[in-house]
Amino acid sequence: MQTASPPKGTGPLQKREARLAWSLLLPTISIVSLVVILPLLAIFWISFKPIGLADLRPPAPILRESLRGSGDEMRIEYRLRNSSQDVELTGVTIRDEIPPEVVVTGALPEMCSLSGAALNCDLGTLPARYNERLRIPVMLADGMSEDAAEEAVEGSEPALTGSGSSILTNAEFTLENFARIFNGEEFWTVIWVTIFYTVFGTLGAIIMGLFAAMLLNKSFRGQGILRGLYLFPYVAPVIAVAFTWVNLFDPFSGSANALLLQMGVTSEAINFFGQRPLALIMVTVFEIWRYFPLSFLFILARMQSIDSDMYEAADMDGASPFQKFWYLSLPMLLGILSVLFLLRFIWTFNKFDDIFLLTGGNAGTRTLTVNVYEQAFAVSNIGAGAAVAVVIFACLIGFSFFFFRFISREEGL
Repeated sequence: MQTASPPKGTGPLQKREARLAWSLLLPTISIVSLVVILPLLAIFWISFKPIGLADLRPPAPILRESLRGSGDEMRIEYRLRNSSQDVELTGVTIRDEIPPEVVVTGALPEMCSLSGAALNCDLGTLPARYNERLRIPVMLADGMSEDAAEEAVEGSEPALTGSGSSILTNAEFTLENFARIFNGEEFWTVIWVTIFYTVFGTLGAIIMGLFAAMLLNKSFRGQGILRGLYLFPYVAPVIAVAFTWVNLFDPFSGSANALLLQMGVTSEAINFFGQRPLALIMVTVFEIWRYFPLSFLFILARMQSIDSDMYEAADMDGASPFQKFWYLSLPMLLGILSVLFLLRFIWTFNKFDDIFLLTGGNAGTRTLTVNVYEQAFAVSNIGAGAAVAVVIFACLIGFSFFFFRFISREEGL
């Protein structure tokens, strides 16, 4: 009678190996959580907060101590202000030691008291935008110079306390940020521009990379040099190539306009990056030109792994080049093309630097990522910028779900 063996992967050895594997993966999972998940959660948190750029710094009292005047008019000044424009501070106190280089000679402010050399000031609650000076009349101690007294006074650091409710950490939430962006007149235009730029930029880069890979899939003299030249747009610094494109297509001094005018193609200079819808087409063409080498590398590597016997058999059967591509090459490339489409779609959807360097988001080229920058920094509304970032995240999650649910299943991925 045979004893049934335990199911595969459930024995003591397999369990120890699984525990060891998870223990080895734990540092990586922790790092990924810190680098990716925590900032993502912070963006979600901020998107439901009415936060401006000035609110990123928590409200706190700010104090500056200095020695002013001379002779009988000498005084220690404490310039105290509330860093917040709309939040009051509570429990504000100042604790300081009067240095021996000076002697207090007059009445103190009513909220301050002096015990020996210890100065205590209890200011209680400071309203928003509070900005006042507390003056302590003093005189120089015997044998002391003004420079020594000033160095002693300003060299000490008063102890300052006080706090206020921070909008970053309190329980106040709002949907105003999302209502603002969805009710904006240009938001749906921005969505359309983003989709146009992403879809055509992604497809164009893949198609151009496919043609380049087909061209260089054969061995010939100078093949390595030509492959290296194909990689130039991708490896060149983006700020350099963007500056080159802007100057090349400049309406006043650009070579492209000069050539078109001399050939009689146009009667006046064309503002390629300054008029609709040409600016959007140009930034999309730039996207295709700059990132087709990535597709070219992946597709060429896959092409060179295809068995050449199939093509030899197709040649014997009299198949045309198009038939060999359509019935032999393309089915073998569908897997890598699908992966490239997924990666390029996500990267292009998140692209910011190319558009910002070429047009600054003007002339109908404002995408969602540019809108994040403008909301957060140009308008100083961090909450609205985070809300747009959440919209971007939701769009990419929806696309990824659709891709893995339908497209990848059809391609066998």
